[in-house]
Amino acid sequence: MATRLLRIFSSDLIVLKGQQVRYGHRMRGVPPTKARTLQQRLDELNYKDPELALQVNIGLPLPKRSRAEITSKWLSELKQHRSDSEYERKARHRELIIDMEAEKKDWLQTSAPLQCKTIAKHYEIFEHLYGDAYFYPIVPLDIDYDFGSEDSLARVYRGNIIKSDEAKQAPSITYKAESDTLWTLLFTTPDGVLTDANEYCHWFIGNIPGNEVSKGEQLMDYLRPIPPRGVGYCRYIFVLYKQDKKIDYSEYKTEQPCLALEKRSFNTRNFYQKHQDYITPAGLAFYQATWDSSLTDVYHNTLKMEEPAFEYDFPQPYIKPQTWFPLKQPFNLYLDKYRDPKDVNKDYLLKKLKKVHPFKAPEPPLKFPNAHRLPDDMPSWLKLEVKKNRMGLGRINEIE
Repeated sequence: MATRLLRIFSSDLIVLKGQQVRYGHRMRGVPPTKARTLQQRLDELNYKDPELALQVNIGLPLPKRSRAEITSKWLSELKQHRSDSEYERKARHRELIIDMEAEKKDWLQTSAPLQCKTIAKHYEIFEHLYGDAYFYPIVPLDIDYDFGSEDSLARVYRGNIIKSDEAKQAPSITYKAESDTLWTLLFTTPDGVLTDANEYCHWFIGNIPGNEVSKGEQLMDYLRPIPPRGVGYCRYIFVLYKQDKKIDYSEYKTEQPCLALEKRSFNTRNFYQKHQDYITPAGLAFYQATWDSSLTDVYHNTLKMEEPAFEYDFPQPYIKPQTWFPLKQPFNLYLDKYRDPKDVNKDYLLKKLKKVHPFKAPEPPLKFPNAHRLPDDMPSWLKLEVKKNRMGLGRINEIE
């Protein structure tokens, strides 16, 4: 009879001999057979119109290697390693030394363009430079900044961080090219632009014979990275174009040194659309830089302008309307929410100054702060405040 009454009043849970037993199941939400999977939800959130999101490859074609060539090379290496007992022993004892230069050379000949393109897409390089176009970096670029220290070079890879102070001088650039070819090098940034331009051009060299960058036509001299304060990391991008013929770039030539940022306004997409019949992007490298203290002198004494600084305007925090008797709220902290912050800081400062004497040393701290008993009738919020003061914690210790 008792079990029957229990089932009437609680159809979901019954108690038998002190144990809880499920007596039924209620499904919450959509059944698994009808609910969408996580992949379906992601596809719906990331959906893009194919006609609008279509991207065009504007670069050189990828070098093709036959599957038979790759397989034969892999099988020959595998056969060589299996026959070498010393190789296997070193690998097992973690004594094997890998030739990184040979591995890098093999990587550049195989998957480097694909992976570099993926990284550039992640950093939205193509989207901000070319809009709906992309290319595979077929020609590897070796770009090194010599920032004065002995045997110290800062190499540009794909998104690594280089300080602006380390990139004062123009870098050395090397790449493999035949002597009878012509190239164009552009060094731009789409970030931290202070004018209405899309980008700033920090370096422009055209009609480079082969890989001799110093013999090219310098249209804009080198300008070090100038990321403004407060904008975070800015991307600085090197793009190498292969020319089909010599191009007249006289319209882009500026006085050198060019210290007016307005004259360095640039638009990579418009530049490529104008010369797309004769140039093809082939190489890509970029790094990130953020503001440092050396840029203050650059803005004031080199560019002859005020140093820009950006701050985020945080919205005022929401505070609930004050209640007459707040339950489970620290008394002092609750009241401080509704006071002027200046008055609160003033009170904390006065409390701190009471313990400061101009001719006496401060009182030594307690050896065991939490071992000293507090009065039983002291409210909990006051006990917590006293414990924080003893431990050197709390807002009163943050005021200098």
